[in-house]
Amino acid sequence: MAAHEPSAFHHVQDTATWELFPSLFGHPVEIHLPKIFGFQITKFMILELLAAGLILGIYIPIARRARTGELPKGAWWNAFESILTFIRNDVVRPTIGEKYTDQYVPFFWTLFLFLLFNNLLGLFPLLGSPTASIWMTAGLAVCAFVLMHGASIADRGIVRYLKSLWPHIEIVAPPGRPAGHGHDHAHEHGHDHEHDHDHGHDHDYVQAAPAERVAWHQWITYGAGAGFGFIISLMIFSLELGGTLIKSSVLAVRLFANMFAGHMVLAMILLFIYLAGKGGLSPLWGAVTVASVLGIIALSLLELFVAFLQAYVFVFLTALFTGMALHPEH
Repeated sequence: MAAHEPSAFHHVQDTATWELFPSLFGHPVEIHLPKIFGFQITKFMILELLAAGLILGIYIPIARRARTGELPKGAWWNAFESILTFIRNDVVRPTIGEKYTDQYVPFFWTLFLFLLFNNLLGLFPLLGSPTASIWMTAGLAVCAFVLMHGASIADRGIVRYLKSLWPHIEIVAPPGRPAGHGHDHAHEHGHDHEHDHDHGHDHDYVQAAPAERVAWHQWITYGAGAGFGFIISLMIFSLELGGTLIKSSVLAVRLFANMFAGHMVLAMILLFIYLAGKGGLSPLWGAVTVASVLGIIALSLLELFVAFLQAYVFVFLTALFTGMALHPEH
């Protein structure tokens, strides 16, 4: 197979061919991943399984030791257990409340660790970051979307949950019952018995008719206001439901865009060395190589921070939106 030009996209693309070296001794070094029962295995699938395996390999022994009541010992144990403590006490508990923390914190632990390890895999040569794929981040956003709704539905039932999304809008207050205004008015002003006897019937008749007309007018106004309020409530209810979809979509796009852009920049800086060396070894190639290597080191440290930050942001916003669904009164 003939050598071909290296590309920065292979590091952030999920393909069935895992390109290790674009050209080595005149030939590319690639791994062609197989199909299993007609289902194509891809590079990012392998990396996701690798991330899951690393999480299990680290935390299962820690969990077994913690179950015995043994205190954390050593930098390894303390470092990885402190991650779980931080997520529980500083992310999940303040956002969803003490009542639901222990119930849902395993989900947030798993989500954070899975995101973090997938982000970090992109910093190692020959590997890649599955979170640089919009399909992978979209799958995690679907999980977050299900939790946002499912937690509240499991807690209160679907009817009460939907009612919490429906705003109560009262444009016009309901009218009161028509009262015998004329008779009460006569007593309030101290009219004597003779006046009430002689003219009470006429007075009640004169007052009752306008009162009846005003009541019908109020009911018509109230009905129009209630209908308009229903339309506004329906619009807000639709926006609330659509808003949860938008929130989940933003989670996916934010994570994908940050990881994709970061790894593309790293790959492009490395390509500068290749492009400068196409003209042969020269002082320019040496200068570009030194500058590129130093730039890669600096940006890799930044990417290390971004890997933690993006995992934190995704989990924090998921917990925040879940807490809003669990506590609609706030």
